[in-house]
Parts: sequence; structure tokens; C-alpha cells
Amino acid sequence: MKVSFIGLGTMGYPMAGHLSKAGHDVVVFNRSTSKAQQWCKEYAGVFATTPALAAQDADIVLTCVGNDDDLRAVYLGPDGAFQQAKTGTLFIDHTTASAEVAKELYQAAQERGFHFMDAPVSGGQAGAVNGVLTVMIGGTNSDLERAQPVLDCYAKATRLMGPVGNGQIAKMVNQILIAGVLSGLSEGIRFAQTAGLDVATLVDTLKHGAAGSWQLENRGETMAKNEFDFGFAIEWMHKDLSLCLAQAEKMGIKTPLTQAVDQDYQALIAEGRGRQDTSVLIKALDKKA
Repeated sequence: MKVSFIGLGTMGYPMAGHLSKAGHDVVVFNRSTSKAQQWCKEYAGVFATTPALAAQDADIVLTCVGNDDDLRAVYLGPDGAFQQAKTGTLFIDHTTASAEVAKELYQAAQERGFHFMDAPVSGGQAGAVNGVLTVMIGGTNSDLERAQPVLDCYAKATRLMGPVGNGQIAKMVNQILIAGVLSGLSEGIRFAQTAGLDVATLVDTLKHGAAGSWQLENRGETMAKNEFDFGFAIEWMHKDLSLCLAQAEKMGIKTPLTQAVDQDYQALIAEGRGRQDTSVLIKALDKKA
């Protein structure tokens, strides 16, 4: 299948690599051409100099960029992917963005004879590298069936959540849950340390019970050791939680825990910790002691 991948960041770079290793005919685009050139040295494929050129002969075009404005630029800009794509092309967006921009791009795609799905992912850099991401999809069953051979290259689970926009809503729930778990985990780890418990033994015990979670098992010990230079950066988590809070306001619901966690992340970013892992939330407790 002829596949294009636009956006070779932390997630997109290995995801596009899995497509190449699976035997697809891959064209990549990245705003930094040097990154695309490096990708082509590691994988079979070619790079294009604009999103339009990347998309022009593709059966499926995948995107994974930064935010709503980036999406509008790579899809709708003068050199955007919608400018030269052939009729019937399926566009799949893996960016974590707003439900509104997903619906906007879907409408624009429909007007041009294209197909579009919003399909944000969960699993972080490790999930992308290992090809075991979870994909939450807004779209149609028929488009998902068409996309499945491509998604299977880097996903362990794909699930249709409803019409376009629902993929992004599901990802917002994902981020709200992570924020809540990390808040409790931060307090629990500090509690254990202050009481003199061995955190490694504690984590190995609790992970088998009702308190078990991915965050506990993968971040509990590193939080206790003040190790945060890996994983999902808090500057991106702040962006994601801002989307959650904006959507909650539109729906007229309260999310006080999410708001509190986001405020803590903003304070940590102001300290220069923006590129550290989300588990650095535990450091926010030091200011409250």
C-alpha cells in the first residue's frame, strides 16, 4: 500500500518505521528536512519537501504533529496535504488535538472527496517504538477496516469510539485518568518514603492488588529516585490537559482534580522541567510541604 506519514516526532518517527518494515511503500514529511533525511537512512522509503507532495500519490496519509494549528497548516495550508491528494484518499490523524479541529478537517475532507478519521494514540514513546500503541478512533467502520492493515503495524489495540471527534474525546479521558493516577501515586510514594518503606518492595507488592497500575509499575521506583528524564514530557501533558479542561467547560462539567494537576504542571514548567516525564508531578509536593 502507498502510505505517507507526516510528522516525524517522538511518536511519528518509529511509527513510520514500522510501516516501512511491514513492506508498505512509504513517503515521509517533516518540517525539519534533516529529520526526514535521517529517517530515510534508517528505513526504506523516501521523503517529500511538502505535505502536498507527500500525499499526492498515497492511498492512506497519516499525520502526527503538535497541535490544532499545526494540523490546519499541514492539511489546509498552501502546501497542505489536501491540495494534491487523489480522490478517495484516507487521512488518519494521530495527533492529540481538539475534537473541533477533527470535525473541521473531516468536513474539509468530505468536501474534497477524501475520507478522514481522528485516531489519537496512547502508549508513549515506548509504545511507538515497540509497536504496541492503543488507538482511539473517530470515524466509520468501513474506513477503519480499510485502515486496519496499516494501524496493525504499530498498534496492539484499535477501537472505534464513534463518529469523528470521539477519538479525541476518548484520548482526553485517557489523559484525565493518567493525571489522577499520578496525583495519587505522587502522594503515595512520598508517604512511603517518609514512613521509611522500601519503595521497590512496595511497588512489587502493590502492583498485584487493587492499587496496581501502569504508572505504579513503571514509574513508582523512578519517582522515588528522582529520575524523570524519559517518557512523556509535561509540556505536552499540559497541552493535553488544556484540551481536556476546555472541553469540560464546553460540556458544563467540573474537573477539579485535572485542573489542580495542570496547575502543578504549569508551575513545574516554569521551573524549567518542561521536558521531564509526567511523573515529575511528585516534585510539586515539595512546594506544598
